[in-house]
Parts: sequence; structure tokens; C-alpha cells
Amino acid sequence: MIKVCHLITKLELGGAQQNTLYTVSHLDRQRFLPILMTGPEGRLIQEAEEAGHVRKYYIPELVREIRPGLDFNAFQRFRHILQQEYQQTSQLPMIVHTHSSKAGILGRWAAKSVGISPIIHSIHGFGFHRDQRPLIRQCYIALERLTARVTTHFIAVSAVNIQTGVDLRLFSPSRVSLIRSGIEIEKFQQYARLSHADFDAWRAQKLSALGWPQNRPRIGMVACFKPQKAPLEFVRVIERVAAQFPDVHAVMVGDGELRSQIEALIQEKQLQRQITLAGWQADMPEIFPLFDMLVLTSHWEGLPRVCPQAMAAGLPIVATHVDGIPEAVIDGVNGFLKAPGDIDGLADQIVVLLRHPDQAKVMGSAGQQRVAEFDIHRMVQQQEELYLRLTRAGNVKNQPE
Repeated sequence: MIKVCHLITKLELGGAQQNTLYTVSHLDRQRFLPILMTGPEGRLIQEAEEAGHVRKYYIPELVREIRPGLDFNAFQRFRHILQQEYQQTSQLPMIVHTHSSKAGILGRWAAKSVGISPIIHSIHGFGFHRDQRPLIRQCYIALERLTARVTTHFIAVSAVNIQTGVDLRLFSPSRVSLIRSGIEIEKFQQYARLSHADFDAWRAQKLSALGWPQNRPRIGMVACFKPQKAPLEFVRVIERVAAQFPDVHAVMVGDGELRSQIEALIQEKQLQRQITLAGWQADMPEIFPLFDMLVLTSHWEGLPRVCPQAMAAGLPIVATHVDGIPEAVIDGVNGFLKAPGDIDGLADQIVVLLRHPDQAKVMGSAGQQRVAEFDIHRMVQQQEELYLRLTRAGNVKNQPE
């Protein structure tokens, strides 16, 4: 039996958080004892509470923003809990597996201070990015490089993140594994198996229940409303599309800090008829089939799960060419890619798909054929294999100091 402690900053609705919860809930209980440490806020807290046979610790001091006093207290809480967990079952090997920037830094140093190894960190996208001021970006890179020294192994969701880490001397190729951010593929493919008549009837009923218009081309965006995802640029993209397709209906699924600015821009551009802010939706496998395509305007990413989700649902994707997105979306095959900030270019590619629905259908089918590597069960299995390999390789050192 191996004790595995997963540390993540906040259980907001995002791919890193959902996959962490799925992992701790589905690790083989014959071989692993999962523990979860996180901040007390986020839309997925209730789901965490419902995860059976998972020991949970909620740390009020753990917040995303840099707060030196709270950060020091969060570090102390991590250290105390890790010491306590070791002392309760000192005969068991113990792994600390961190996610996200804040928990990743504090958690790895806490594990090091206690004397626990292996220490694993998952890269769901780096905390530094091209939109930051150069000095701030260099400070983040320096902190990651320093913390990498106490990290036994890394997991990355995209090959480009691996290459970035190697280029920045965060780790060598032998210290990192590519494990895709997984989805429950069957759930997103279920409606594609319906007959045309049954699907049309189901779709009409679902649209009516949501209050969304029937018989209009529909573009979906699924993302947190934060600068990384550039939702204001999505609104401007739709403004250009609507100039050629006035009946287009764009649905923005999500919420976040930029919501009020999005609402103001929609009103300013008089796009109330074309854009719906749908909030977060609980059953996304039933939402994707309502779209004709997925659009992403992100400025940086790891590899967003909405890409394989859309692929499984048979949707073409128009997205920005950033980080891991091109590993899921092959330009001209299952979608189109444009540079971040290229509002006109993104709008033009959307118009192409709206004008050529047969091409959109072919691209959607191509995505379905490429989605197998994003299977969530494979993701859990690969993590289990890594845990076993690291503990068998003599990396275990659990001696509280």
C-alpha cells in the first residue's frame, strides 16, 4: 500500500481540478491510499466531499494570490499535515503529488522539509506566460527552477510543456512523463450514436429546456472568464462573424472575474441576440452536442480538456495556436488554428465552417478518430504505474525531520 497525497490550490471548475478529483477517487484501493489537500473554496468542493475513501484536508490559508503571511501559514499547515500523515502510518511508502503553481511551490518545499520522497509535480500549464512583464516572468521561472531541485519527477499534459521545461533547465527528459489530461470519452460520444431522427428530437427538447433558440448555427466557448482565456476577444470574434451571419448564436459556458466586462462589451456591440452567457453547466456531455463548433481564444494553456471533449462529441475546433492545443487540434484536419489575438483570422475560419457544413462534419469526424489518447482511465493507470515505478526505484525516503 502506498499513501499518495495530492495537493492543489483551489477546486475551481477546471481540467486540473477535475482530473485531480477523478484520480484520487479512482486510484486502486488495493494499492493506494489517497489524500487530498486543498483550499476551502471552489465549485468542486461538493464533489470532493462526495469522493469516498479519500482523506481530505481544507486549508483556509491556501489562496491563489501571493499573500506572504498566508503563504507562510499554508506552508506550515502542509508541513504539519504531512508529518502527521507519516507518523500515523510510518510503515507505508508515501508520495506527495502537487498541482497548480501555489500548492506546487509550497507543497513541494513542505514535503522536502519533512523528508518525504518521491515528490511529483503535474504541469497543467506553467504559472509564467508570454503576457507577463519580463521581470515578473523571470522571477516565476527562477522560483520554478529552484523548486525543481527538490522534485523527483514531473508530469506534463503536453509535449510542448515538456520541451519548455527542458529548454528552461527545469528538468531533464528523464525526469518528466507525458500523461494526457483525460476525459470520459464514452459520455461525450453517446449522442453521436443516436439516429438522426432521435438526435434531432433530443436536441430540440434540450434547446427548449435551456431556452436557447432553435435552427440557428451555434458556436460554443467553454472556459473560465479570466485573462488567460481571453473571453473579451471571443466577443469581438463573434461581432465579426455576426456581420456575415446575423443569425449566429454563440454560447459562452463559464463564469469568472471578467464577467461584468463581457456583459458590458456585449451591450456596447449590441450582441445580446447573438451571445448567451450560460454560466457553468453541470452536464457538459449534453451541452457539446448542441454546438456546431468549439472556439477557444486562449493566450496560453497546458492542453485544455475542452479540446478532447469537443473532439469526442464530433465538433470541429477553431482555436489559438498556443502551447498544447496543436497536439489536439491539427490545423486543417479537425479544426483551424490562428495566432492568439488574431480576431479577424479566427472569425474568418468560423465563417468558413459555417459556409461549408460538410467540411465541418468531416473535421468533426477526424477529431473523433484522434481522441483515444485522452481516455481518463488511461490517465489514472499511467499515474499508478509511475507511482509504482518511483517507489520501486528506491526514491522513497519518508523520514520526518
